[in-house]
Amino acid sequence: MNNEKVTYLIDIIKDMDIENKLRLAICMCDNYSHTNLEYDKKEMYKYFDNLLKEINIEYKTTTVNFTNYPYIMFSISKVIEMNSIEQNRVALYLFNSINYKTI
Repeated sequence: MNNEKVTYLIDIIKDMDIENKLRLAICMCDNYSHTNLEYDKKEMYKYFDNLLKEINIEYKTTTVNFTNYPYIMFSISKVIEMNSIEQNRVALYLFNSINYKTI
């Protein structure tokens, strides 16, 4: 396994603010994303969607075009290039780095 890809993406996630982490988590859990996560993507999507709605008024009131966030699109493209095990490692780190108490 190539852990360099996972480490590189985790370093990117470490530099993200909470809103971008939530946007990335939403993209990873979206039904249209090509990720093979071993999590209940539908349940996780609802959870992260509600968290982002609590902290970002714009997200709550408008349809968000994720192409306006190239940093997120770059990260999700890196996730899609990974195999299932690597995707789940990144998802596990990302999901655990979103601490509700810091929001």
